[in-house]
Amino acid sequence: QVQLVESGGGLVQPGGSLRLSCVASGSIFRIYVMGWYRQAPGEQRELVATITRGGTTNYTDSVKGRFTISRDNAKNTVYLQMNSLKPEDTAVYYCNADVRNWATSRYWGQGTQVTVSS
Repeated sequence: QVQLVESGGGLVQPGGSLRLSCVASGSIFRIYVMGWYRQAPGEQRELVATITRGGTTNYTDSVKGRFTISRDNAKNTVYLQMNSLKPEDTAVYYCNADVRNWATSRYWGQGTQVTVSS
């Protein structure tokens, strides 16, 4: 089994910053793509950013220039640095990872709440 645990969410004022972390543990041979998704109330879950094992990144247009995804392969950890936060960034943020153990499967964390409000 593989567990993903997110941390770093909270309440922040517009224009502020937060850094999310997600640590993967358990039966892991290798982690390929890692990513962050978010889901606002009444909305579908949407992609925020992804990063390959080699460091290639991809962002949804609404966060380009404000958010930065990074990872530490030795620690099985992915980060999301969020700057210039806006009220529309309010959502539950989920990390995921494509993990190879006996097969390659996608795992999800439990989510962390990010609220941007004055």
